[in-house]
Amino acid sequence: METNENLVEVLNDLVRINNDRIDGYEKAIKETEDIDLDLKGIFQKMANESRENVTELSAEIASLGGEVATGTTNSGKIYRVWMDIKATFTGHDRASVLESCEYGEDAAQEAYDDALATDTDLPVNIRQIITDQKAELLESHNLIKKYRDLHQAVN
Repeated sequence: METNENLVEVLNDLVRINNDRIDGYEKAIKETEDIDLDLKGIFQKMANESRENVTELSAEIASLGGEVATGTTNSGKIYRVWMDIKATFTGHDRASVLESCEYGEDAAQEAYDDALATDTDLPVNIRQIITDQKAELLESHNLIKKYRDLHQAVN
C-alpha cells in the first residue's frame, strides 16, 4: 500500500504544478495587453494543455485508490515559482511576461524531471504518461522561448 501512496504523491505533485500553471496562464491572459492577441491565444492553449494533464493524472490517481490534490500549491519545492510569476504580471510588458512564463516552464520541466527520477517504482504506463506530458510541456517551453527571443530581436 505504501508504494501506491508514494506513487499517488508523485502524481499529485504533477497535478499541483499543472494547477499552478493553469492559474499562472489565466492570470497572464488577464494581464496581457489587448494588442497581444497572439500571446492570449498561446496562454489559453497552455492552460488547456495543463487541464488535460490534470485530467489524465487524476484518472491514474483514482485508479490507484488515491485522492487527487486540489487547488494550487502555496509552499514547498518549485511550485512557488508559478506563484511568484503570477504576482509579476501586473504592469509588465510583453518581454517581461514572456520571460516570466519561460521561468515557469522551466519549473514545470523540473517537476517532471523530479517525477521521472523518483525512487518510487513507476509502472510503465505511468512513466509513459509522465514522459509524454513532459515532452508536450517542453514544446510549450520552446514556443515561449521562441516568442521571447523574437521579441528581443525585434526590439
